[in-house]
Amino acid sequence: MYFSTDYDSPVGKMLIVSDGEAICGAWFYGQRHFPSFDNLIIEDDLPIFKKVRRWFDDYFSRRNPQITFKVKPSGSDFRVKVWKILSEIPYGKTVTYGEIASGISPSMSAQAVGGAVGHNPIAILIPCHRVLGANGELTGYAGGIDKKIALLKIEDNLK
Repeated sequence: MYFSTDYDSPVGKMLIVSDGEAICGAWFYGQRHFPSFDNLIIEDDLPIFKKVRRWFDDYFSRRNPQITFKVKPSGSDFRVKVWKILSEIPYGKTVTYGEIASGISPSMSAQAVGGAVGHNPIAILIPCHRVLGANGELTGYAGGIDKKIALLKIEDNLK
């Protein structure tokens, strides 16, 4: 059983999904790879939703909040591994797809990493917006490049 709530962020309305214990998804409405759900139960007052709303409020106020609740993305072993690496990118820092790939394996392709990054089911909390193309290029973001730019500006990665 999955519960949902909406969050009106300064960069777009989001759908947040939980199993009641952990955040399982956070997507911008209209983004690529937006999931379809059959039976989401709208439950705005779920305790974890109160925590994640407070986290987002702090994030968008440039407070660099720490995650104090469970985050549980679902995907293949490879994708989960990449998402764990994304979760370790510090606030205000960026890495490239190639750097992540070479950290996994010398033969890993940046494109394979890009596929996993692009399917990140928990936007912002798992900070895929902190991943750049070669030479620091602003490439790809399922929510749209405009949102990626806005999120990087919040973290002072772009002036």
